[in-house]
Amino acid sequence: MSRVMLITGASRGIGAATARLAAHQGYALCLNYYQREDAVKQVLEQVRAAGVSAMTVKADVADESQVLQMFDMIDREFGRLDVLVNNAGMLEQQMRLEQMDAARWTRVLGANVIGSFLCAREAIKRMSTQRGGQGGSIINLSSIAAQLGAPGEYIDYAAAKGAIDSMTVGLAREVAGEGIRVNAVRPGVIHTEIHASGGEPDHIERVKASVPMGRGGQAEEVAEAILWLASERASYTTGALLDVSGGR
Repeated sequence: MSRVMLITGASRGIGAATARLAAHQGYALCLNYYQREDAVKQVLEQVRAAGVSAMTVKADVADESQVLQMFDMIDREFGRLDVLVNNAGMLEQQMRLEQMDAARWTRVLGANVIGSFLCAREAIKRMSTQRGGQGGSIINLSSIAAQLGAPGEYIDYAAAKGAIDSMTVGLAREVAGEGIRVNAVRPGVIHTEIHASGGEPDHIERVKASVPMGRGGQAEEVAEAILWLASERASYTTGALLDVSGGR
């Protein structure tokens, strides 16, 4: 049977690019989305055209009950899970920290941190060799913002991704003896729709001079890193924070 991969936030950007590449590598796919049903249906058509089994599941990953329902659907449809890509996340309008309210932090941490925790927890229950699983791989989507801090823009988002880095390292060590590898990819400025969510669609044009390679990255370039970490080619890699940031 094909290896099974769950990609959260699979309707656009890095998630969609990862789904397309994974399909060409023969993975069966569960494509999670929350709002963009039309977009995820297009991704579903693309991956099925590659000849793999795939389904979509609508779930807010910050909601524990919805995450549990999603994993129940994976159990029924595929009976196993080999790879989790914790890609779902969000940011809000650019602003300084003293302008932010607590509700914003709750939303950002919920989508980016709580969602990744909940999905990782359920994946481990299915992957761990101590629980009768066959092992697996978890790839968390962090950001180079965790290192740079995103001052004047998204300190809350950067803090959330810093939490992802810490969770990745700790969890990798916690489950290394159970056949599970846990790694994170830290993209830099990537050509996706997320910049419009922050109120600056041309964000990359403004900051690309600060990127040593002089350009923004493509979602497909990040997907290549994710698929490498998911594969047996990375069999001795766990607890790694892999920067895909053009040297930034």
